[in-house]
Amino acid sequence: MSTVLITGATDGLGLALATRLAGEGATVIAHARSEERGREALAELLDGPGDVRLVVGDLASLRDVRALADQAPDRLDVLVNNAGIGFAGGREQSSDGYELRFAVNYLAGFLLTSLLRDRLAACAPARIVNVASAGQAPIDFDDVMLEDGYDGVRAYCQSKLAQIMHAFDLADELSDAGVTATALHPATYMPTKMVTRAGITPASTVEQGLEATWRLVADPALEGFTGAYFNGTSEARADAQAYDVDARRRLRELSERLVEV
Repeated sequence: MSTVLITGATDGLGLALATRLAGEGATVIAHARSEERGREALAELLDGPGDVRLVVGDLASLRDVRALADQAPDRLDVLVNNAGIGFAGGREQSSDGYELRFAVNYLAGFLLTSLLRDRLAACAPARIVNVASAGQAPIDFDDVMLEDGYDGVRAYCQSKLAQIMHAFDLADELSDAGVTATALHPATYMPTKMVTRAGITPASTVEQGLEATWRLVADPALEGFTGAYFNGTSEARADAQAYDVDARRRLRELSERLVEV
């Protein structure tokens, strides 16, 4: 059976996905921001009959992301970059001095994927799934960290488009290695902490988002399918910048400098 690493596995979609995959016999590497949070949120899974293992790291710290990669097993069939923070609140910075939503929602996954890609390739066919959003905003390369006129929604949407651009790049880079990469908007306003903390009334269920995400992670019918963005279970068109090869190159080069890979 597959070994799947899920970031942000202590709540909402990540927890639901970890629960389903463990029940189906997968080895689940469940990420939490801290040991205490992970033990509390994942107690039932960690003590249950499935093979669920806890890994920890604060994604607002690139040092922690590197330590998280070190905790991952040598065998890794699927990486799900699911963890993220929403758009409520003012401008904050990561421990590395980067705009927090860009750092947590995108840069952490960029670095983690870079550190784990050889392990994924060694287990090919393998998959990378970036949990993004239908909320997308083009990246302003003159102010990526949004120091001029900060807006939380814009910051969130920019980070989510960056995840999609990352998936498209990975699909091109890893196609010959047998590793696929896709991105998706799982469902609109699921009843997660991110949504409720923003004061938004949920419009869909976690189960809907789970089904859409599970397909990209584990559905045999999608074996080899790569380089696509999904809205729910339907392939969709992302923001135009995601298809701009030069913009993706600029983002990739910037990201490599920021995370030092």
